[in-house]
Amino acid sequence: MMLKFLIEKELKQLVRHSFLPKLIILMPCVMLLVIPWVASYEVKDVSVCLVDNDRSALSGRLAQKVSATAHFRLTAAACGYREAMQHVESGKADLILEIQPGFERQLMREGAAEVMLSVNAVNGVRGGMGSAYLLHIVSDYADELRRELLPPASAAAGGAFRVQERYVFNPSLNYKAYMVPALMVLFLTMLCGFLPALNIVSEKEAGTIEQLNVTPVGKLTFVAAKLIPYWLVGFVAISIGFALAAWIYGLTPAGSFATIYLFIGVYVLAISGFGLVISSYSSAMQQAMLVAFFFIMILVLMSGLFTPVSSMPQWAQRITVVNPLKYFMQVMRMIYLKGSSAGDMLPQLLTLCAFAVFSNAWATLSYKKIA
Repeated sequence: MMLKFLIEKELKQLVRHSFLPKLIILMPCVMLLVIPWVASYEVKDVSVCLVDNDRSALSGRLAQKVSATAHFRLTAAACGYREAMQHVESGKADLILEIQPGFERQLMREGAAEVMLSVNAVNGVRGGMGSAYLLHIVSDYADELRRELLPPASAAAGGAFRVQERYVFNPSLNYKAYMVPALMVLFLTMLCGFLPALNIVSEKEAGTIEQLNVTPVGKLTFVAAKLIPYWLVGFVAISIGFALAAWIYGLTPAGSFATIYLFIGVYVLAISGFGLVISSYSSAMQQAMLVAFFFIMILVLMSGLFTPVSSMPQWAQRITVVNPLKYFMQVMRMIYLKGSSAGDMLPQLLTLCAFAVFSNAWATLSYKKIA
């Protein structure tokens, strides 16, 4: 009965707050409406400066093929390589495609010709992906010319086999299907990690924690009363995220919602318990905010949100073993993209349960009943 009244108190304080109810609604909306568009894995509008030293029909076809794709735009046509480099240095071009003199003549006589690709590698990701796209286009163009210019028998002998690509789980290669489930984990972590971290500290500063300390409320009851409201907040926030993902991006999980809510229930308990641990050791609101921001930022960056964990150094991969965000991010992506069941993700479930037990036990033991 005492737990019921404490939970009622926490919920009333939450609802009556001038900003927190708005934050619970606005954070999922802002993060899902803005970040998937700005944190893009796609490289588009790569500026290409063309140096056509041949000025033939075949070189013109190559230029048209490059400019026809959504990834590139021909921003300039230079008379020579030195002039093209000036466009790169001024920031007007990212790549230089130089077609050598005698390009068409070599193709017709020898069946092969050379083009040179120079890449501005200041932005390594943009330069690397842009050059990979352009090389793929040039390779496709070479295959077209081989089929057109060579006899059928010779063209068939040019390649021993043909590779046909098949993309599973995300056939359209839509990066939003990969990012949106992870962003749900991000705002759930910030809401259910930051708010509990500030809860006890705010009561310390207001002096209301002393009134609870003189009551017969046990430590376990006190921690449960602090956790359950944010457990409910997590379900409300993630439900808003599900609705936005379906409405804006047309993304619905290939797996079961029941499986997702099962993992959410365990994960929110784990991250909220960690927030309560921070608040127990903090004496001021600023201290709790800085400590919570420090830990959550590290956990997010090492969770695999932007950089795959497998691409990190070995020492960083070992650290991620104790990062609950990594496991829950794996769960959300597996359910949304693969339709995995709880049995398929049993290691992640057991790990998150262990995190939940550990963080809440620590929060209970670290809370000092006597002020």
